[in-house]
Amino acid sequence: MSFSQKILEWYSANKRELPWRSTRDPYKIWLSEIILQQTRVVQGMPYYQRFLETFPNVDDLASASEEKVLKLWQGLGYYSRARNLHATAKMVVEDYDGVFPKTYKGLKSLKGVGDYTASAIASICFDLPEPVVDGNVYRVLARYFGVDLPINSSEGTKYFKELAREVMDTKNIRDYNQGIMEFGAIQCAPKKPYCLHCPLQDSCVALKENKVDVLPVKLNKTKIKNRYFNYLVFLDGEENTLLEQRKGRGIWQNLYQFPLLESEKELHEEEMEKKLTHGNGFPEMESLSLHNNDIITHKLSHQHLHTKFWILKTGQLLENGISWQKIKAFPVPVLIADFIQKFKI
Repeated sequence: MSFSQKILEWYSANKRELPWRSTRDPYKIWLSEIILQQTRVVQGMPYYQRFLETFPNVDDLASASEEKVLKLWQGLGYYSRARNLHATAKMVVEDYDGVFPKTYKGLKSLKGVGDYTASAIASICFDLPEPVVDGNVYRVLARYFGVDLPINSSEGTKYFKELAREVMDTKNIRDYNQGIMEFGAIQCAPKKPYCLHCPLQDSCVALKENKVDVLPVKLNKTKIKNRYFNYLVFLDGEENTLLEQRKGRGIWQNLYQFPLLESEKELHEEEMEKKLTHGNGFPEMESLSLHNNDIITHKLSHQHLHTKFWILKTGQLLENGISWQKIKAFPVPVLIADFIQKFKI
């Protein structure tokens, strides 16, 4: 029995019943693939269902405001996915009359749709013989064939794509692609693979050579940057506060936050008082207190945000103030959403 036949047989017996598995609708497949990028199924499932309830089709998503899309995405992270999702929906409606392209090349031309997503939609929806290569597939192929090329190198990316094409089942590409991804997620898992009961164990190079724990190989390119965020939570006598929208191309683009002072190191109360009393454009404060005595470290892929929330009470009515009762409607980073949920005025 060939590699692909074993994958198909395993998938038939072990596949999870997931809502996007029972459809060939490109909109639903695309939506699931974007949500599940860098997100586990158990976390992504509620978002997938809420998006379909709110935006049943691509026209509904395209006509929504970006703010509504970002609010619905809140908590999933990597917010560029949400902005690209919205832009792609508009592109499909405006350039393709609301119908997703039916070719790999056409799908790959959509904003935010790369090789993997285009291959997934092409094969699952249209039975086109395009191999998918995601993190799960890299792991299965690297271990089974004993490939130690770094998966995030240009040479490795090219090699694994060619290998994936060579071993795929073209006659049942829809189930095969879903099967090998599922196999990597469940059977050939990252940290605790079930090698003892694996249908590929007789031919797995990594198992024979005791390399399961070291494959696949990945170059460590990530350099962590430490940043120090001081959020200023203004409160006036009528329980109004201030929010600002993040602009530019940095993290959390277009999400809302409390006014922010970023510093080169952790700031303490005396230092904050000095920064807030010298004509800096902030409202005059009556009192300053620190909400979290222990700094909150929010870890992103390339950055660690060391965060403090400062409560600033002011005697004057805040210009452009927003009622505390209404701020939950704004799309904010999960770091701020957690604070809003816990803070009691």
